[in-house]
Amino acid sequence: MTSPLAQETSVSQGFSQQPLPTWRRAVLKVGSNLLTAGGQQLSPQHARGLADFVLASRAQGREIVIVSSGAVAAGRARMHEDAGGLVARQALAALGQTRMVALWQELLGAIPVAQVLLAHDDLRNRRRYLNARNTLLELLRLSAVPVINENDTVAVEELKLGDNDNLAAIVAALVDADLLLIASDVDGLYDAHPLLDPNARPVEAVAAVTPEVLAMAGAAGSTHGTGGMITKLQAATKAANAGITTVLFNGTRAETVALLGAGAFRGTRFAAASSRLAARKYWLRHAPGADARIRVDAGAARALASGKSLLPGGIAGVDGEFARGDIVEIVCDHVPVARGLVQYNAGEVRRLAGKQSREIETILGFSYGDEVLHRNDLVVLNEGATA
Repeated sequence: MTSPLAQETSVSQGFSQQPLPTWRRAVLKVGSNLLTAGGQQLSPQHARGLADFVLASRAQGREIVIVSSGAVAAGRARMHEDAGGLVARQALAALGQTRMVALWQELLGAIPVAQVLLAHDDLRNRRRYLNARNTLLELLRLSAVPVINENDTVAVEELKLGDNDNLAAIVAALVDADLLLIASDVDGLYDAHPLLDPNARPVEAVAAVTPEVLAMAGAAGSTHGTGGMITKLQAATKAANAGITTVLFNGTRAETVALLGAGAFRGTRFAAASSRLAARKYWLRHAPGADARIRVDAGAARALASGKSLLPGGIAGVDGEFARGDIVEIVCDHVPVARGLVQYNAGEVRRLAGKQSREIETILGFSYGDEVLHRNDLVVLNEGATA
């Protein structure tokens, strides 16, 4: 079966050649339809050109991390069985993961390929996040090519990262990449759906992903993948906030992929933000958090916006459960104010709400410090809402 996005490439045209930005380290995201060539099982048809680009880049002294889909498709082809639910997809991912990595190893020849599986908790927990970063940087130092995928076999539905576009953006920030390359089966972003609107025009450069840009995306997704244009725009936004340029291009077109090795591309370029968030602040803003909130009063919201820590006295209540060290959202009158690493668990914060910091040890019998969230462990989300 040919996917809607694959069909779209037959009518997509009009993107001009642009130079790639200067880069030393890149993350290359490869979608399921590229690895299956629109079919039901893994195929080197489109992946070979991308692997050649990786090899050419390494010969030029550059480093590439691959975020690759395709495990579930590979498992489905091996067992001749479709994925009917989460548990079935987990089993097929486990069956297909080795085949997907083996395909990359075959295409990259003598270059060592390292399989890295990341889950929601690896990106939410600061220690595991840094451990993942250290492992990936060491693999690059060893001249290996990390091939990353979500660890579907242990994920539960409510804790899934959901798509590899957003995972690739998080990985790009994780390894301090200069460039995020998203290889898709569409030529780039259009101002309307090119199959539905004959006047749809290519959008070659996006300065910022605004609501108007999001409205261009539509809802199309691939047959075998979990993403669509919306997730690519989400990924570009995350990368931009980390100071990383994103390039979206058609990985099914051999001539487009060949351009990459010559320092050029045809597709859409999403500019990096002019001011880069500090790595820790970026992680706090975008890493998956606990499904819980701390409610604060207006005075505490203003204090947070001015760069101060969250003290017990400004807390009005807690919604949901979280553990010490989780990332929790802070809200005032239902408006998100900040998010950060909490120093106490949900039950302890409920007991401390409205109290003075000097009372913490008396109330709990211990103290991890005067702050529920320290200013160095939080990022302000909506300063205007606290004015």
